Amino acid sequence: MNLLLVEDNESIILGLEYLLKEEGYTYAVARTFEEAATLFGQQYFDLVLLDITLPDGNGFELCKQFKKIQEIPVIFLTAKEEEKDVVQGFDVGADDYIQKPFRNRELISRIKNVLRRSGKSQDVLCCKFLKLDTKTGKAYSHGEEVVLTKLEYKILSSMMNNQGKLFTRDEILAGIWDAAGNFVNDNTLTVTMKRIRKKIGDLDGEIIKTVRGMGYRIEKE
Repeated sequence: MNLLLVEDNESIILGLEYLLKEEGYTYAVARTFEEAATLFGQQYFDLVLLDITLPDGNGFELCKQFKKIQEIPVIFLTAKEEEKDVVQGFDVGADDYIQKPFRNRELISRIKNVLRRSGKSQDVLCCKFLKLDTKTGKAYSHGEEVVLTKLEYKILSSMMNNQGKLFTRDEILAGIWDAAGNFVNDNTLTVTMKRIRKKIGDLDGEIIKTVRGMGYRIEKE
C-alpha cells in the first residue's frame, strides 16, 4: 500500500514515517496544500492521511479535490475536536477521523480497517514489518523490497495466508517443489527457512515461530 501523508508538523511526520515503515507501507510526505495536490497528480496512492490545518490551505478542500479525481480513502488526522469539524470531515467524504494526539496501534488498526472496507487490502498480506503483495508477487520488509526465490515465496505466502496455523514440516514438504520441479527434502527445507528469515530480517523469530519438533507458524497479529 502506498500512502500520502499530508502534515506540516515535523515531529508528527517523523513519528508517522517510522510507524508506516515498520508496518511495511510505502509513503510520500506533503507539508502543504500545493505539494499534496502536486504529488497526488504524479503518483498513485491507496490512502491519504490528511491534516485539516495546512500552511497554505484547508484539508477539507483538499479532500474534496482528491475525491473528485479518485475514490480514494481519506483519514483525517487533526487536533480539531469540535463536533462541527468532525461532521464537516465526514460530509466532504472522509472515511475516518482521528484526533491528535493518537495512539500508534489504534491508527494502524484504523488504516487497515479503512483499506479493508475500500477493498484495497485483499491483495496484500501483512504481519508486523512484513508485507506480501500477492498481485505483483513481491515481498517487503520494513518498507524495502526483498528478493525471494519462487520456492521461498511459495512457502512464505502459504504461511502468511494462514497466520496462526501450525505448518508441520511434513505439510510444507508435501506442498512444495523447487523451481526445477524436484521434491524438496527435509534438510533443504531447514536451509530454506533459515534463508527466508535472513532475507526478511526475522533472525529473532518475531514473525516465523519455530514449534520445536513439529514445524513453523506465523504469529497472527
